[in-house]
Formats: sequence, C-alpha cells, structure tokens
Amino acid sequence: MEPIGRLVVLSGPSCVGKGPLCNALQTFYPELYGNLHRLVLYNSRDPRPGERDGIDYHFRSREEIIQMKNRDDFILLEVRGDLQGLDVGELLSILRQGQDVLFEGNPFIPRALWTSPQMSEIPMLKVFLSPVSRREILWLKSHDADLPGVVSDAMRRKLLRRTQRQKGILSYQDLENIKQRSNSAPDELRLACQFDWVIPNHDGEDSENWTAFKYPVGDAFRALQTFVSILQGEEPFCWGERWEQELF
Repeated sequence: MEPIGRLVVLSGPSCVGKGPLCNALQTFYPELYGNLHRLVLYNSRDPRPGERDGIDYHFRSREEIIQMKNRDDFILLEVRGDLQGLDVGELLSILRQGQDVLFEGNPFIPRALWTSPQMSEIPMLKVFLSPVSRREILWLKSHDADLPGVVSDAMRRKLLRRTQRQKGILSYQDLENIKQRSNSAPDELRLACQFDWVIPNHDGEDSENWTAFKYPVGDAFRALQTFVSILQGEEPFCWGERWEQELF
C-alpha cells in the first residue's frame, strides 16, 4: 500500500508574503519545492497581474462555483469577499498516491479541511505566516494598544502598496477590497494558535526584499530559511514560534 502523502498548509492574512515565500522556495530550493504538488482552489475574483488560471487559482464566475456546492466532496466558503472552493476528492486522490500537497492561502479553507472526517487519516503540517511576532504582540498588549487595529492598519498599508504597484490609480472597488481584506486579518491571526508553527514576517508582498536583489534579505530571508527548516523536519531557524490560544 502506498504511504499517504502529507498536506502542507501555508496560511496567513492577505498580502503577508505567502506567494513570495513560495516563489523563493521554488527558486532557491527547487528539489524541496518539486516534491510538493501545488493545490489549486476555485476563486470567484478576477486574476491579479501575473496570475494564471489553473496555476494560481481556477478562476470561475461566482455562479459557476455555486453550482459545484452540490457535490459531496466540495468545500465552499466566502473568504474576504471572494467565493472560494476546493475539490476534496481530488485532494485525497493525490494524497493517497503518496504525493505531498502544498496549500498556500487563507486559513479558513484549511480549517474546514482539518475538521473534516474525510481528512482524519491525512498527516498535516500547518504553518502560519504572521505580520507580527509573538514578542511584538506581548509588547503591544502591555501598552494597552488596540491590537486588532494595529494589525488591520499594518495590512491595509501593505495591501495599498501592493495594489498601487499593480494598478497605479485605485478604484473605489479596489479600496473596498483592501478594507475587507485588512479587516479580516485580526480574525485570521486568532487562528494562528491552531497551527504547528508561526513564522513572523514583516516583508509582505509589498516588500522589495524578496526580489530586488539576487537573494532574499531581511525578514524575507529569515522567513524562507525558517520555512525550509520546518519542511525538512528540523528545529526551525530562529524565526519559528508557537502561539498560545490566548495570545491574540
């Protein structure tokens, strides 16, 4: 009997740096990345510049995705204003062939997966990429800071920079989407305690530290090295954290 593959989950708020981290893994650790089958979700939103249908997401209309909800093995969730779906049957078929699978995205879909009876036999490695560290959270709490407000504002700035870089002049719809995504970030950080590891990363998708130089630098470098050590089953590079339930 083939050994069952492992589901590797990389989650975090929108624009926290999940995409650049996966791209850096593919560039600098191609063998490690090549052992992971990239899971592709269905998504109702339009592709961003550079995104490709069938590779980043299966981009479909909201109506098309809604029609899929009648299938027993299909997870359907409203996420940050987008309708997203996952074919669990397809995922299980890949895993049962002994292939490790990488999910990169929001934490709501994987939470639905690891609470599903269908996935009870599947080994998982759950990694959360956070825009703040545990130490920063404790410091902010000790100063009676509005922690959700700080996180939302930090993500709003990252999202604004990313979207301006992609589109130039922003529309009202762009601003509303940024507001929705940044306001979702605190709720997503509250789920971080359910993950095996948390990697703090201040170099989001708006940061040049991923691609401006030949190699990642700053937090981009630390996040990459930490993720690699976790994937290899080693004690994480200095950046890995575990969060207690009451932290955020």
